Amino acid sequence: MPRYFFNTRLGDDLVVDPDGKRLRDPDEAWETAREMIQQLLKTEGAQAGLLTAALEVTDEAGEIVLEFPFSEVLMEMPDISSTRH
Repeated sequence: MPRYFFNTRLGDDLVVDPDGKRLRDPDEAWETAREMIQQLLKTEGAQAGLLTAALEVTDEAGEIVLEFPFSEVLMEMPDISSTRH
């Protein structure tokens, strides 16, 4: 199975995923990215900085397979409060 890396892009900064995950295909990588963002938004809330972030999923050759904006997931999660109360 191919390995995919889930790098976080926030403005000009890139937080690199050094380990990645072995997944079946790009569709499973998309689902994994969505779940990772959902989990982060649940724990961190809808902070302004996170709304501009995106996961850049790359393959083992470093090619971007998909880009998943955090804001796209937030639109699916109406129960997330930006005030966290």
